[in-house]
Amino acid sequence: MANAKVIQAKQEAVEAVTAKLRDSATTVVVDYRGLTVAQVTELRKQLREAGIEFQVLKNTLLRRATATAELTELDEVLTGPTAIAFSTDDAVAPAKILNDFSKKNDALKLKGGVVEGRVVGVDEVKALAELPSREGLLSMLLSVLQAPVRNFALAVKAVSEKEEQSA
Repeated sequence: MANAKVIQAKQEAVEAVTAKLRDSATTVVVDYRGLTVAQVTELRKQLREAGIEFQVLKNTLLRRATATAELTELDEVLTGPTAIAFSTDDAVAPAKILNDFSKKNDALKLKGGVVEGRVVGVDEVKALAELPSREGLLSMLLSVLQAPVRNFALAVKAVSEKEEQSA
């Protein structure tokens, strides 16, 4: 009877990971072998502050979840110790945080990931990490939208000052 409970628990775990794979905007898979406890704690803290879920999972469980989620291309990177970061809100944040952390700590290796339902390699995860954050992109857009209005206001002000001087 205990085996049925264990099997049920494993099936629920696979279903939960499958749901996270489907629902996340970005999922990044890393090899954390060689990190100290303090480094892993710091990494978890940074990810938690950004609203990213970080888990260490067995590769067999992940393979079953990727099969259910139809992301079997990810299976080729599921070797050795594997940790996975799920982000439902910000597509750039997990890649950015993990890439920056891997630059400071050589032990953390990016393996690949899933972006918007598509399996991507390490190079694409790093390219995603180089993008500005959502807030940065919005501020760039806002400054571009404000420029014509600002220029128009300056032109109106210049015309009014010229008319005041001639009067």
